[in-house]
Amino acid sequence: MFEKEKKQVLDTALEIKRCRLVSLSGGNVSMRVGEDRYLVTPSGMIYEDMEPSDVCLIDGACRVVEGIRKPSSDASALVYMFEHMPKANAIIHTHQPWATAAGFAADEIPDFLVTVMDACKNPVKVAPFTPSSAIGMGILATEYAGDSLAVILKHHGVVTWGADIQEALFAAVYLEEAAQTFVLAKAMGAEIPALDPELIAKEKAGWETYGQ
Repeated sequence: MFEKEKKQVLDTALEIKRCRLVSLSGGNVSMRVGEDRYLVTPSGMIYEDMEPSDVCLIDGACRVVEGIRKPSSDASALVYMFEHMPKANAIIHTHQPWATAAGFAADEIPDFLVTVMDACKNPVKVAPFTPSSAIGMGILATEYAGDSLAVILKHHGVVTWGADIQEALFAAVYLEEAAQTFVLAKAMGAEIPALDPELIAKEKAGWETYGQ
């Protein structure tokens, strides 16, 4: 089942690795595929070694419905997010270094760059640390989400989501680009000025027709 969707999940996992948001088997990619049904990358498996059939189909209790692999150790956190964020149809978890570093310098990445305004929709908050493989990651990500498509997890990484898997991917990749700019500006001692809300709204409106 869901062969096309499994390939999308794997292709996205390979893309976040190509963009250096994860290493080896780090992070995970998941997708809602029906009521109480979710696709998630397997635990501890290097992405280049995967086939679409290695992507696990699980239910709301994290039981494997289809597949022979063990689902990501973050499955319970991901399911929690899907259940409490009905507009999220795809979730990406990474260990991207620039955004994670930015999380030590601020409690929020503001609407200071077009990539945050466009791909993340709103400022990205920094959530407290929770250990890997714990449902707490999903609880805090949901709590700190606000109207943004991303949350930085202190001492851990990033979670992004979207109405589809491309929206979640754009949020992750463009957040990393923005975070690099943020960290470098902070390192230079630069003051990052706040932008006029009207200009931010105009920028966001332009993104709605991007690529169309």
